[in-house]
Amino acid sequence: MIFGGRSSEHSISCISAAAVWEALETAGHDVLPIAVTADSTMVHFSGRPADLRSDDLPRIEGGSSTVMIGATADRPGAVIDGRVEAIDVVFPVLHGPWGEDGTIQGLLDLAGVPYVGSGVLASAMCMDKITAKVHLRAAGISVPEWVAIDPRSDVDAAMDRATAMSAVLFVKPSRAGSSVGITRVDLEMTGRDSLAQAVRAAREHDPRVIIEAGVEGAREIECGVRQTPDGAIDTSQVAEISVRDGYDFYDFAAKYVSNGADLVVPADLPAEISDRVRETARRCFVELGCEGLARVDFFVTDHDIVVNEVNTMPGFTPISLYPRMWDASGVSYHELVDSLVREALARAPGLR
Repeated sequence: MIFGGRSSEHSISCISAAAVWEALETAGHDVLPIAVTADSTMVHFSGRPADLRSDDLPRIEGGSSTVMIGATADRPGAVIDGRVEAIDVVFPVLHGPWGEDGTIQGLLDLAGVPYVGSGVLASAMCMDKITAKVHLRAAGISVPEWVAIDPRSDVDAAMDRATAMSAVLFVKPSRAGSSVGITRVDLEMTGRDSLAQAVRAAREHDPRVIIEAGVEGAREIECGVRQTPDGAIDTSQVAEISVRDGYDFYDFAAKYVSNGADLVVPADLPAEISDRVRETARRCFVELGCEGLARVDFFVTDHDIVVNEVNTMPGFTPISLYPRMWDASGVSYHELVDSLVREALARAPGLR
């Protein structure tokens, strides 16, 4: 199990990893915990799951020894202090860039190591909100209007286009998660200067920025997707996020710091709408070439179902929506984790 990483979601990865680790052991697996520090050093973590939980957001600063992953004479392995630990499969519990975005997946493909979750291409596309929206729209799947900004963009011209889309905008780093660096901008309340400030804030996390039109009157709906060891693609019960008073949207603080939202599973939706959400989630999974697992985030209005984004390694903390949706669907946490490992083992490494 690999966790931590260089991204701003390092601490969330550690919390997710603690729960995944315990579930893997409950399911009978032997776990070799490998942490990636903020400076990208891969280390053997000598603690236990409880050490990854604290009142503060945990961080991995070092470990007992550095680790190298690669292919041995007969099977993949990890080299720790000169000895080789055989590896059957890797569970990369990494969120955000330099982990969820295809980078660790490329390393594992190069070493011929099976791993849980999507491959390089799907991981990279889903991590980049701009690229994912381009592909989903090309597939005929409804997404919010957006304007993209990259290092070569004329930012003033991009903001001109954005202000014509909607009075309410969401400015996001294109390749970040957990609502890090996101700003809600109400142009009627705060004007164009606040939009420029939001773009600068997003660029502190990523030179690629996306400005999305707010979806008026939308409910935030989620659906989990998983691939079973026989290759079938299942969808979970759908859930709804209801943000409490005092929060403009489901931001990092509401998610992880101050319990600022109610998470309702299953969502109170007509059966027809829930079925459409689940089928659209499955379509996203297939169209983007995902494998193993994904969480698809939606905006649902009285007349439309709009895809917000697709997460190829959703949060696995004990309160995260992905495992909660599957629990409501009759799949316990440790059964879910065990199924994902067995699905990864059933896939041959390499091009697919």
